[in-house]
Amino acid sequence: MRIMKGRSKDPTFHVIRDIRRNGIRSTEIMENLGSASEICKKYNVTDADAWAREYVQKLRDENKEKGHKVLIPFNTNVMIERDERLLYNAGYLFLQRIYYQLGLPSVCRKISKNGSFEYSLDSILSRLVYGRILYPSSKLSCFEQSQKLLEKPDFDLHQIYRALSVLSENSDLIQSELYKRSGKVIKRSTGVLYYDCTNYFFELEKESGLRQYGPSKEHRPNPIVQMGLFMDRSGIPLAFCINPGNQNEQLSLKPLEMKILKDFELSKFVVCTDAGLSSADNRRFNNYGERSFITTQSIKKLNEELKKWALDPTGWRVEGSKEEYDISKLEDSPEERKKIYYKQRLIEGYDEERDISFDQTLIVTFSMKYKMYQQTIRNRQVERAVKYLSRPDSLNKRSQNDAKRFVTKTALTKDGEVAETAVYELDEAAVAREARYDGFYAVCTNLDDDPSEIVKINRGRWEIEESFRIMKSEFEARPVYLQRDDRIQAHFLTCFIALLIYRILEKKLGEEYTCEEIIQCLRQMDMRKIGNSGYIPVYTRTKLTDALHEYAGFRTDYEITTPKSMAGIIRRTKGL
Repeated sequence: MRIMKGRSKDPTFHVIRDIRRNGIRSTEIMENLGSASEICKKYNVTDADAWAREYVQKLRDENKEKGHKVLIPFNTNVMIERDERLLYNAGYLFLQRIYYQLGLPSVCRKISKNGSFEYSLDSILSRLVYGRILYPSSKLSCFEQSQKLLEKPDFDLHQIYRALSVLSENSDLIQSELYKRSGKVIKRSTGVLYYDCTNYFFELEKESGLRQYGPSKEHRPNPIVQMGLFMDRSGIPLAFCINPGNQNEQLSLKPLEMKILKDFELSKFVVCTDAGLSSADNRRFNNYGERSFITTQSIKKLNEELKKWALDPTGWRVEGSKEEYDISKLEDSPEERKKIYYKQRLIEGYDEERDISFDQTLIVTFSMKYKMYQQTIRNRQVERAVKYLSRPDSLNKRSQNDAKRFVTKTALTKDGEVAETAVYELDEAAVAREARYDGFYAVCTNLDDDPSEIVKINRGRWEIEESFRIMKSEFEARPVYLQRDDRIQAHFLTCFIALLIYRILEKKLGEEYTCEEIIQCLRQMDMRKIGNSGYIPVYTRTKLTDALHEYAGFRTDYEITTPKSMAGIIRRTKGL
């Protein structure tokens, strides 16, 4: 283990070690220490070379300590100490490394300088974030679960609730700082921004402040709050907002986008949304300056002329070919399911408020694979509708994507009189009407790019929907039990930071593992404390744990890790 130094005017320092791969001697970089100027500034030293030599010597000493055998005496008739914790979670260390790389401790210090509180905001925020990923629960339970971490919390429960108010007040600052600092941790792609909304329900039934009754995504009769989320094209969260549950979703986009324009200093991007958020006002807003939009378009809601053009089987093309196709002549086959056909049409318009043109391009695609998928779903719904015919009393109940829409009720006789018994039948006309749209998908945009590229961009919206799923399932962001608006805002801020850290970790691991696999692995990475001798891993070493250690630059999977080595690992996660 030694130092490798660059040859530039401001040389970069690396810790390297000798290794053998397939019998060939080579070297590998263990840790990037940064440039000489960065080392001097970060560690407040004047001689980067001396600091680097001293640092690598500490690593050598720690490595020597790891290599010796440890004999630990146990006694069969000696009881363990009462209330002494022996099991600790080490999975949070991988999250802590990213937390510190994002500079959140310095952001908390910046906030603390302007505040009049004595508790450690950084300590509380970090535990709330780690807890949201590892042990999602109430704030009380989060405080208790923090005792499981290798580093014990240095705050009291009541201070958590006080800190929530401070976090809420500084939510915009924290979001903008996270964006600026995250670019140094992972490459961001802000040329395309995806935006979507969801809502979260409360166990409380009384409306107040942000908690309002509105159309719940989960069809629950509870007050809800609405969350709007921006995500960049690489799948990394960018910014969020929390609005009252009864607010129209379309009204949430402009205020958050204006905050991004101001605080994030972004001005050139494409906003991609679904049809529910694509009001004419939102489209006009992004038809200005260097901003553009791509939004899904319901073919059913087009005027008759455009609908007829969109569903016309002739005039379709595929990427890379100038030939036109008639999709009515296509036959289902594995090869055909790989193709996506498209057609486009310019819709001219004018923005009177800004006195500029407002032209949009309507792009319609057709996919045999999508058609077969839609047919399969609807056939199952028709089967359920037929079953309902034998149980008319159940037709009054409602549910999402209800198969009952395919059942028609006739309450009059042929003579127009009221029938003694209503007749329920399968509405084949309704089935046929829906079948017309099988396989079709449309988007509207003011871009002049190639249609295949626009369609490709629009497909990326699935990641923002997955982000909402992660927060609702793995992070258990709902139901929410908090009542005060500022604490509700802070709750979702911690969820947002947790999502950002998780997404970065996912990218660092090469996106080879599912969310469930990564989080479950971190939760199970427990260490058993053996007196003053050290910590023994009680988790199973796997390919995923190896990937985590390789990314982080430290290992917790030796047979035993001494207290001194563990302290060194903790320092390393903090960049110390």
